[in-house]
Amino acid sequence: MSNGINAKDVAKLAGVSQPTVSRVFFGGASVSEKTRKKVLAAAEELGYSPNEFARSLITNKTRIIGLVMKGVKNPFYPQVLKEFTSHFKKLGYSILFVHTSNDEIQKEDVETLLKYNVAGVIITDATLSLKVTEDFKKNKIPLVLFNRKVEGQNFFTVGTNNLAASRKIAEYLIQKGCSDMVYISGERNTSTSIEREKGFSEVLEKHQLGYQQYDSDFSYEGGYKTAKKIIQKGEIPSAFFVANDIMALGVLDALRENNILVPAETKVVGFDNIDMAGWPLYSLTTWEQPISEMVEKTVKYVLAEIDEYTGMTENIEIKGQLIERKTT
Repeated sequence: MSNGINAKDVAKLAGVSQPTVSRVFFGGASVSEKTRKKVLAAAEELGYSPNEFARSLITNKTRIIGLVMKGVKNPFYPQVLKEFTSHFKKLGYSILFVHTSNDEIQKEDVETLLKYNVAGVIITDATLSLKVTEDFKKNKIPLVLFNRKVEGQNFFTVGTNNLAASRKIAEYLIQKGCSDMVYISGERNTSTSIEREKGFSEVLEKHQLGYQQYDSDFSYEGGYKTAKKIIQKGEIPSAFFVANDIMALGVLDALRENNILVPAETKVVGFDNIDMAGWPLYSLTTWEQPISEMVEKTVKYVLAEIDEYTGMTENIEIKGQLIERKTT
């Protein structure tokens, strides 16, 4: 409905029945070309555009994609949201943004998505239970975990090859002459944090180099506080590998406040390549996640599953690249 104009008004002007107007806009039984043109002309004259919820009542499908996100404080995810919105908008879809404040997607989040009869669901930085998965499968709603994996469970997942990336970061820092290093993780139960530490530690063990690991939470404050703790101990490592960029920026600010020179006294590498990483104030060396390619793979899968639901699961990992800047 637009400007108070509804399908009944269009039907009256076009001289057809209301169900005929619905068939023109939402599909169903075929309509003659002559009738279709009459309906479209009447709709244009009245300024009518069909209501998405009317569409869902008639076709049992909407052109809405549910996007569940927790880490809105991490600039990586608003960047992801922007990319998804842009891609789906071009294809005639809208995004229903659901912010969850928990690590695991909650019952009320699922109810919201089902209530709006979404055509597909993308979950970025939260996990989900098998019960939730069944709710989506039962309704034949395609589901993608973006930049996340759930151990021991089969989903369609799209992300960066974190293991390969963190191995390359370790090798790069060793080539730079670093020996005693620190790894600052995000939340310990996340696949991204676990895999980034695993790849990093494998290479260091191979070179018989130790490292210290500190838990944080993928936030600027987390990186800042962790770095302050390390500085207070008086044990400045030759390099910090930080599980995401926004924490790495917190680390850099803590080092700067304490007059510790980067890269002369210690080096810092982040992960994601958010826009702020390239700001002259930070100029952070980081691993770039190929967001555009990750989004394209996700969109392609969701559209194919909307067209014909198969429930296919696959783990897609895309290579990123090291972006070398002034912090190393």
